[in-house]
Amino acid sequence: MSEKIIVAGGGHGGIAAAMLLSKAGFDVTVYEKNSRDAMGYDWTDSFDARAFDAVGIPMPSEEHFEPGASITFVPPSENTIITMPDGENTSIIMERRYLYDYLIGFAEAAGVKFKYECEVKAPLLSGDRVVGIETEDGRHYASLIIDACGCESVLRAALPDCCGIQKHTAPNEKFFVYRAIYNKGCEDVKNKYKVYLIPNGRMGIGWVISEREHSDLLIGEFEPFTPEEAEQRAEFFRQHNPVLGNKLLRGGGMVTIPVRHTLSVMVADGYAAIGDSAFMTVPLIGSGISNALYAASMLADVVINDETKTYSAEILWEYQKRYFKEIGNGMAKFGVIRAILPSLTPEQIDYLFDSEVLTTEEMNISGGSLVSVDPTLIKKAVAIIKDKGLRNILIKVIGDMGKLTAAFASMPAYYSRVKVLQWAEKYDSIFS
Repeated sequence: MSEKIIVAGGGHGGIAAAMLLSKAGFDVTVYEKNSRDAMGYDWTDSFDARAFDAVGIPMPSEEHFEPGASITFVPPSENTIITMPDGENTSIIMERRYLYDYLIGFAEAAGVKFKYECEVKAPLLSGDRVVGIETEDGRHYASLIIDACGCESVLRAALPDCCGIQKHTAPNEKFFVYRAIYNKGCEDVKNKYKVYLIPNGRMGIGWVISEREHSDLLIGEFEPFTPEEAEQRAEFFRQHNPVLGNKLLRGGGMVTIPVRHTLSVMVADGYAAIGDSAFMTVPLIGSGISNALYAASMLADVVINDETKTYSAEILWEYQKRYFKEIGNGMAKFGVIRAILPSLTPEQIDYLFDSEVLTTEEMNISGGSLVSVDPTLIKKAVAIIKDKGLRNILIKVIGDMGKLTAAFASMPAYYSRVKVLQWAEKYDSIFS
């Protein structure tokens, strides 16, 4: 009899992991609170197309996506902008609902079962091991529970304290986001993907993307706001971006996304977090589809090769190590920058752009491991800062980058709860 695995929540990474595990002979069921037709938001997403290859899925046909544009970062004054080079851009833009259709189709073909309109309520525990989930229609048991419930996962929040897994986001670790698709107010512009830092003096980010047939607006802030307030904020972006039209075509909803470093402990006995449940988004902009798909491949590989079939924290720690080595460590440096963002004034951010402390090298969000502190960044910070407050902040950033390097080097090679929790406390403290 094949081992049972439950994927709690229909996140992209969870579905991809379910597909890979089902192909390997596991009995996999996904429990999702939404109906099949309501899977995915009514807007597009930009992500790395190479993630399809990571999970063994072919690229969709060209009519279902368009090439992504290089990101242009815009400081509050808009005097000095940073546009990432086109050469390494492998992103595509795709309708999120089509992406779900695409992933689910491959998962179903692999034998994955889906239980829609079945909300996950809590984990089922035997001591400190996760053995199942409680849903609206009863209790369901499995050898492994994959948590794909999202940023505010009810599973993660209810795990025993001894597991050492952070239950909730801290202040300033998530964005309250308004996302909407509008008509195009003009023809295409030079910078098609513009990310604004502290737009109109509000602490957070915004973006305007000029797509093939419409324009895409995102507003993300650390404090909650209403759709009505979002429409008022949208006027600022229209004034600066004629491509953003006035007619709302779809979307217009509010969501919450994590903008922080990856969960420092994301495995326990019988449990593994993935996607937004493990905070796998890029800390500066909240994009996480690609990272979740890469993580799905890593998790499935570790589970498939578990000869003990215990799916213990000791076994699953290999999944976390691989993710941190290939992606999480690279994301962490943006977590450091994100952590200091609320303490910066618009004028200080402008200074960082205008004086070229921040360049395409520092703003590259392609991932990869952070091996050492960039010496050029140290030289820039020491040489040009006149504002004492900004100097102190950047000195802290330099120190935190050094601490990251040390933390990566000291990550336990093997799972020992005491050592892992000690390491996690040290790692998390860097972003305080």
